[in-house]
Amino acid sequence: MFESPWFLWLLLIVPVIAWQMFHRKQAWSITFSSTRLVSAIRPSWRQRIAWLPDLLTLLALVAMIVALARPRMGREQTVIDSEGIAMEIVVDRSGSMQAMDFQIDGQHVDRLTAIKNVASSFIKGDEVEAAEGGITGRASDLIGLITFAGYADAMTPPTLDHAFLLAQLNHAKIVTQRDEDGTAIGDAISLAVEKLQSLDASEKSAVKSKVIILMTDGENTAGEFDPVQAAELAKTMGIKVYAIGVGTKGRAPFPSRHPFTGEATVQWMDVNIDEETLRKIAETTGAEYFRATDTKSLTAIYDAIDQLEKTKIESHRFTDYQELAVQSFTWNALSFPPIALLALFLIAASVMVKHGLIQTWV
Repeated sequence: MFESPWFLWLLLIVPVIAWQMFHRKQAWSITFSSTRLVSAIRPSWRQRIAWLPDLLTLLALVAMIVALARPRMGREQTVIDSEGIAMEIVVDRSGSMQAMDFQIDGQHVDRLTAIKNVASSFIKGDEVEAAEGGITGRASDLIGLITFAGYADAMTPPTLDHAFLLAQLNHAKIVTQRDEDGTAIGDAISLAVEKLQSLDASEKSAVKSKVIILMTDGENTAGEFDPVQAAELAKTMGIKVYAIGVGTKGRAPFPSRHPFTGEATVQWMDVNIDEETLRKIAETTGAEYFRATDTKSLTAIYDAIDQLEKTKIESHRFTDYQELAVQSFTWNALSFPPIALLALFLIAASVMVKHGLIQTWV
C-alpha cells in the first residue's frame, strides 16, 4: 500500500520522456559513391550499450516517483492486557465425601467426583455452557489447588498451567485411613491464604483480586486453626472466601459392603453441614455462601461465582509499518535495498556508464 498514492500519477510522464530519448530522429545524409566499405564495419561494444545510460536514468526516475508515493508494508500486531484473578480451589476429601447423593448423566456418583466434574468445567470452560451464556473458563487466571481431610495439602500453587492443575484434581481421592480422616477447614483456608500471598511481584501486578473457593460437606473437626479466625486472616489480606456446602440435608446414601457376604450395598446415614460457620466465613470476607444439593445446583453455583469474579481482558491492535522508500525489505524471499537508495544507485550507474565507459572511446 502507498501512503501518498497520488504521486504515482507522475509515472505517466515516464513514457513521454522515454519516447524523447529513444525515438530515431531524421538522419543527415551525405552522398557517397559506395557504402560497401562502411557497411562492413561492425559497431563496437561501446556503441552497442549507448542506450544503457538513458535506460538507467528512466529506471531511477521511476524509483524516485515510487519512493515519493511512500510504499509501506504493514504488519498488524495485537497486545493483550489481562487483569486476572488469583484463586485457590479448596476441596474436602474426607470420608463423608463418599456419600452418593449426586448424579452425572443419570448415574449416582460420590460428592468428590461431582466436584471434580463441575470444577473442571469451571476452570477450562464448557462449549455447551458457553454457548448458553454459562461457564466460559478461566484461561487468564492463576488457579491453585488445596485438598484437605484431617490436614491440608497444597497440590499446586496458583498457576496458569491448568492442564497440570486438572490432572492433580482428578488424582485426588477420598481418604480411607482413619488416622487421616477429619475436616480441617481452618487449616485449609489458612494454607490457601498463604499460597495466594506468596505470589511473586510480577504475578501480583497482573492480579485484580484474590479468591478462595471452599467446598466441604461437614464440620470443622481437625486442624490447628479455627475456620472463622482463618476467615479473619483472609479478610486482612483482602481475600474473599466463597464457601460451598456440598451435599443433601438430613440423610445421604453411602456405599458399604455386607460384613458377611462382601456384597456392595448402600447404607443411609445422617449427615450434617455446619452452614452457620460456612456462612460466617463467607460474610466475613465479603463473599457469599452457597448450598449445593445436586450436580445442577453445584453447576449453578460455579456459574454464579464465574459471573461475580470476572477477569478483565483488553486487547490493543496496532499496525507496524515498514517504509520501503528508506528501509530495506524482503519480497518473495528476496532482499531489496531501500527504494530511494536504489534510485541513487541507478543514477550513479548511469553516470558511470556514460562518462566512464562510452565517452572514453570517442
